[in-house]
Amino acid sequence: MTQLDDRPVTTADTPSIEDPATAWFAAFEDALTARDVDRAAGLFAATSFWRDLIAFSWNLTTVEDPAGVADLLASTLDRVDPRGFRLTEPADTADGVTTAWFEFETAVGRGRGLLRVVDEDGPKAWTFLTTLYELKGHEEPRGARRPMGAEHGATRERVTWLEKREAEDAALGVDTQPYVLVIGGGQGGIALGARLRQLGVPALVVDKHPRPGDQWRNRYKSLCLHDPVWYDHLPYLKFPDNWPVFAPKDKVGDWLEFYTRVMEVPYWSNTVATSAAYDEAAGEWTVHVEREGRPLVLKPTQLVMATGMSGKPNIPVVPGAEVFRGEQHHSSQHPGPDAYAGKRVVVVGSNNSAFDICGALWETGADVTMVQRSSTHIVKSDTLMDIGLGDLYSERAVEAGVTTEKADLIFASLPYKIMHEFQIPLYDRMRERDRDFYDRMTAAGFDLDWGDDGSGLFMKYLRRGSGYYIDVGAAELVASGDVKLARGQVDHLTETAVVLADGTELPADLVVYATGYGSMNGWAADLISQEVADRVGKVWGLGSDTTKDPGPWEGEQRNMWKPTQQQNLWFHGGNLHQSRHYSLYLALQLKARHVGIDTPVHRLQEVHHLG
Repeated sequence: MTQLDDRPVTTADTPSIEDPATAWFAAFEDALTARDVDRAAGLFAATSFWRDLIAFSWNLTTVEDPAGVADLLASTLDRVDPRGFRLTEPADTADGVTTAWFEFETAVGRGRGLLRVVDEDGPKAWTFLTTLYELKGHEEPRGARRPMGAEHGATRERVTWLEKREAEDAALGVDTQPYVLVIGGGQGGIALGARLRQLGVPALVVDKHPRPGDQWRNRYKSLCLHDPVWYDHLPYLKFPDNWPVFAPKDKVGDWLEFYTRVMEVPYWSNTVATSAAYDEAAGEWTVHVEREGRPLVLKPTQLVMATGMSGKPNIPVVPGAEVFRGEQHHSSQHPGPDAYAGKRVVVVGSNNSAFDICGALWETGADVTMVQRSSTHIVKSDTLMDIGLGDLYSERAVEAGVTTEKADLIFASLPYKIMHEFQIPLYDRMRERDRDFYDRMTAAGFDLDWGDDGSGLFMKYLRRGSGYYIDVGAAELVASGDVKLARGQVDHLTETAVVLADGTELPADLVVYATGYGSMNGWAADLISQEVADRVGKVWGLGSDTTKDPGPWEGEQRNMWKPTQQQNLWFHGGNLHQSRHYSLYLALQLKARHVGIDTPVHRLQEVHHLG
């Protein structure tokens, strides 16, 4: 994560007109009102970034420098009609940068954002975040708009809340069709389902498992959240303040099931989507599903793949796999260590799942060998929580007035293009703090890295979604030799062993392929067609031209939470933070389309890589 010294001020003092941010907004709004694109663009620094989350662009997009600003405004300004920019708290100046929280309106909605101003022959915007948080006339029923619930008075043939819910559930997919079908009922699908429910969008979430939360319950028993509780809240309903910092998987599963019920998310368990096709003339999808073994056809307008950015397993094709007499499975199917006490286990991979599985197997008494095929970045959990996350997502952050909502916007306000510049010094501090640990890992033969540019874990996650481990203890087993380490590529299997390219034989009763996951458009290929998957292109990554994230630079996560080249097809996922934060913008895009608001997309995602 990224530490930024925004030091938000919470007093109600009114800033003076001499404040650089206030002066900047006065000049910016005047230029916008006059429809003077060049003057507005001239208020941005020579090196500057405007990140817009659907407020202007109906897209998730970042434009750079005055030329990029001019391009965005030239195509959106008349339609958006932005106005009413106002600071929501006094601006704060530190180290030559003035930071200001603000709100504004557009023709169709209300927005908020964060501005950073520098002095470049007068106040100029360095970073500018604009986000849409609600649509006019379609506000969520919250606060003073909350529903009454109970209907007081005496009414013949009263229909209770439960009866209404039962009738709605019975009609959905039979007498009424969902406007949005969300395939995948993990944290991403559930969060989006809750958002759509509150916005009044007819939606249905389907999942193959028997109960919400089974996506977590069915994983290896040592799995837990590696991110802290403050980072992981779901929309509307935060974890209670006695919730553990790192929740075990079954507790997460129970929370997701409870959340689905209490937030009234329309949710079908035991439901498998078998095929889907889009009718361009009709503007709708035909989706074949099997619900508890019974075939059904759904006709949604919008289709969301919420199967997770770590959802489609990469299972290597290994020569000799068919002759191996032991057991083989991918880490996503690993049942846990209990059946393997005393067994010889080879775990192929050296990232999060590999370490977790190795650690649990060692605890059970298995003879464990990890095969490291490429370098891995490791950061100790306690160090990451302090240096990497502490100023945004921690108890100390909450005490300083940095709520989860504010932290989300602070983090969103830092453009991906320069994020690594802020990450590098943080990871330099982490490396120095835990130097003894890293020396011991290197002495054990483990191949460590810090990312292509030294920017560490979170940039690896954003760029490629792999190549790292948040150490919660298992790395010490490798450092000590309790978990054996082998390095190299798997060449083939024999009846009883894994053989590496250099000829090393690793006797095995079980082989676990902790080999990661493929691009989410692989799910689209399976469900819809390879043609549609190729039309969408690779999902995830920034185009940073680093390992496993080929260029060109794209500025945002490819195809996530925004329109794709396949009409009415969307992708939603990521960690709990991303599922929470970006589900708002996806839900608003779907709501706008549902009620007929014009949503012309600025700079629709281009396709540079197929997957």
